[in-house]
Amino acid sequence: MPLPTYTATRYVVPLREGGSLPAVLDTDEAGLFVAKFRGAGQGARALIAELIVGRLAQRLGLPVPEMALLHLDAAFGRTERDPEIQDILKGSRGFNVGLAYLDGAFNFDPVAAADFVPPELAADIVWFDALVTNIDRTARNPNILLWQRRPWLIDHGAALYFHHNWDAADAARARTPFAPIKDHVLLPLAGDLEAADARLAPQLTEAALRETLEEVPDELLMDAVEGREPPFASAEANRAAYLDYLTERLRLPRAFAEEAARAHQRRSTEQPTALPYRR
Repeated sequence: MPLPTYTATRYVVPLREGGSLPAVLDTDEAGLFVAKFRGAGQGARALIAELIVGRLAQRLGLPVPEMALLHLDAAFGRTERDPEIQDILKGSRGFNVGLAYLDGAFNFDPVAAADFVPPELAADIVWFDALVTNIDRTARNPNILLWQRRPWLIDHGAALYFHHNWDAADAARARTPFAPIKDHVLLPLAGDLEAADARLAPQLTEAALRETLEEVPDELLMDAVEGREPPFASAEANRAAYLDYLTERLRLPRAFAEEAARAHQRRSTEQPTALPYRR
């Protein structure tokens, strides 16, 4: 399904978690969305990661809330009294990224909610997070919501962190393993990681990657960071760089998949540790 674009009509409430200060916005067309703003701390590249990773996850059938581009016009948020929020909104005119607001969802607890994540799904998520170098899916910060008795993956702005230093994003970097996968919140629940690799990798063809990258707006790709020039001369050149990196990362042998499988094997042979008492 093509990525929809909606016009944000009302700033509902900030979500004061982390440094990016996302917020719930209303739209006339599709209701409430949790918005990530290009004017927040990490700028447009965090939104690019949200889009690429979220849409690739959806392409693989992983549970990600509905995604959309949210357009903020020049008048949006003028009545906002908080100067920090006002500054973010002023820097976020144009396209931003939203995920459908899941009313009544609560944060995933790896102990209490483990039964809601079957082993095959857990393995798929671990494999995928290793592919996109998502450092933000730990027990301390799972970035998983539980809604309608299902897990939902959110907050992918910290993934694809190679794009914060394009000069170092060569083929060798693309083929590196992802050591932080050992701390993934779903690793203890995961099934066969080698089977996940065989199941998912063939779906991420060059055509699939291209289609996903085409959904990223030019204005995000060409957005300057901290007053610097964009990393590439054109949006198409930037898309080509992401395509080269991801294509190289998916080539056999896949070091990230092998590292995930090793981490899973090590975890399965470890003695379980007693959990601290929780009230």
